[in-house]
Amino acid sequence: MAANNIVVLGAGVSGLTTAYLLSKDPANKITVLAKHMPGDYDIEYASPWAGANYMPTGKEGSAHQQWEKATWAPLKDLAEKHPEAGIHFLGTIIYNRTKDQHSAIGQVFSELVQPNPWYKDIVPDFKAVPKDQLGPGIDNAQTVTSVCINSPVYLSWLVGQCAKAGTVFKRATLKHIADAASAHHSGQKADVIINCTGLSSKFLGGVLDDKLYPARGQVVVVRNDPGPMSSVSGTDDGDDEALYIMTRALGGGTVLGGSYQKHNWDALPDPNLANRIMKRAIASAPQLVQKGQGIEGLDIIRHGVGLRPLREGGPRVEKDTVDGVNIVHNYGHGGFGYQASFGCAEAAVSLVKEVLRQKTRAKL
Repeated sequence: MAANNIVVLGAGVSGLTTAYLLSKDPANKITVLAKHMPGDYDIEYASPWAGANYMPTGKEGSAHQQWEKATWAPLKDLAEKHPEAGIHFLGTIIYNRTKDQHSAIGQVFSELVQPNPWYKDIVPDFKAVPKDQLGPGIDNAQTVTSVCINSPVYLSWLVGQCAKAGTVFKRATLKHIADAASAHHSGQKADVIINCTGLSSKFLGGVLDDKLYPARGQVVVVRNDPGPMSSVSGTDDGDDEALYIMTRALGGGTVLGGSYQKHNWDALPDPNLANRIMKRAIASAPQLVQKGQGIEGLDIIRHGVGLRPLREGGPRVEKDTVDGVNIVHNYGHGGFGYQASFGCAEAAVSLVKEVLRQKTRAKL
C-alpha cells in the first residue's frame, strides 16, 4: 500500500491531537511542522498557557456541542488508564450569578451555567445545588466530576505517542502554507497539509484569515491547593474578567483566572489584574490560604498570559486547496481547544480521508 504523506502545521493541542489520531494508521507518514513545540512558552503559542479542563460551553445543537460531546470519552479514558498523560478527575462546582446573564463574559459561559445543561448526561455526578444553599445573587449552581489537564505534560505526552508511531517533528517558520508541501520528512511532496496554526493563520500566506482575533487570558499559577475546581459566570471587576480555579495533575500547580479580553494582544501580565484575580480566588475559595491571610498567603509559581484564538463564525474545520496543495483546516477554537480537541480532530481526520480517497481515485 502506498504511503500517505501528511504534514501537520502546528504543535498545539489541535495539531498534536490530529497527528495522534492520524498516527494510529500505519499507512500515514506524518511530519509535524511547527515554530513552537511543547516546552516552549511564547505568546504565539496558546496551548501551554491553558488551564485546562472540561467545562462545556457549546450551544445545544451546534457543531461546537458535538465536538465537546465527542471529546469527553477520550479524556475520561486517558484519566482512567493513562495517568502519565497529566489528566485527572476533580470535583467541580459551577456558579451562575443573576447579574452576569447579559454580560460579555456571562454570554461566553451561558451554556456552562444553565440549570439543566446538556452536559449533565455526559459528565458524571451532576447534581444541582439546592436553592436554600445558594449565596446572595446566585441564580443556580451545580456540582459535577470533570477533568483537569496539566497542559505542558499532556502536550508532551501527545508528542511521545506520535513519535512512538513514527511521526517526525521538525521546527520551521513558514511564510506561505503551500511551502509545507515540500517539507515532509520523506523528501516527497505531501499529499495533504493540516493547518492547526491557531491565531497564526491570521498572518500565514495562503490563509490570511481576517476573522481571527485574540481573547487575552491572564492567570496566576500557585502552589496552594483549594481542592475542587470552580467556575463563576462573571465578576464585579469588569465585563471581560473571569473567575475560575483548577488544580492541575502531577504537581502542575493551581491555575487562578482570569480574563477574556477580546482584541487585546498584550503579552505582558498586568499586575493590577493579577491582584484582582488573586483576591477574587481567595474570596471564592478561602481554603486557598490560611485563615486571615490575603494574597500574601499565595505561593506564586508564575504569572501567565495566553491569547485564545477566537474566530468570527466559529472554528474553521474544512477542506481547502491553495496553489494546488490540498489543505484541511482545524483552527480558531477560542477558549475550548482542549475540551473539543478530539471532536475537532476526528472531524479533520475524516476530511483528510476524503482528500486521500480522491488522490487514490485520481491515480486509477
